[in-house]
Amino acid sequence: MNKKIEVEIRGPLSKEQFEFLNKTFKKQGKFIAGKDRIALCYPDPTTGSLIEKVNTDIRIRTTNGIPEINIKLGKWGGHEHRHEMSLVGKNGDFDKMVMMMAAMGFKKGIVAIRKGKVYKYKNIEFSVVEVPGHSYFFEAEIMVGGKSEVTKAKEKIRTICKNLSLKTFSDESFYDYIHQLNGEANEKFDFKNYKEGYFKRRFGI
Repeated sequence: MNKKIEVEIRGPLSKEQFEFLNKTFKKQGKFIAGKDRIALCYPDPTTGSLIEKVNTDIRIRTTNGIPEINIKLGKWGGHEHRHEMSLVGKNGDFDKMVMMMAAMGFKKGIVAIRKGKVYKYKNIEFSVVEVPGHSYFFEAEIMVGGKSEVTKAKEKIRTICKNLSLKTFSDESFYDYIHQLNGEANEKFDFKNYKEGYFKRRFGI
């Protein structure tokens, strides 16, 4: 089956919950990978929104140094299901991707830095994420093959989260959190201030 729809639910974590989940998933789940990520997120090309009205989510991101151009189609929120597409490059291509995107008119965005660990727990992929120097959250994800499977996948994630005593974001509380991150932790990007090789020099990507 070609599983192509990403069903994802997110929620906030305290530092204690962050540590609890890492311990629980190490013991009762399967550790998949560390996930150090840097993303340059662009506004929706139709609505111009970076948060509430994002239906075409376009970003360049690196995961453990490997860059990709990533596009997700569908409404962004605390509970979501979106089609995902990506083109993966090689280490060192991030700046090239930045210049390519600028050539297509994508010149402003938000830079986000995240550090996390990914686990498989009860057939759900959990990412336990730290926003360095700021806060913590989780992402719980199941990939499905069609819209008919979305509701069942969301119900499963919600049940497991409830069993773990985890709160999940509503769309509104998720948007509030992203606004907070954009004001306190994330960085504004403007290509007019960009110098070639910036991301390579700063992050080694």
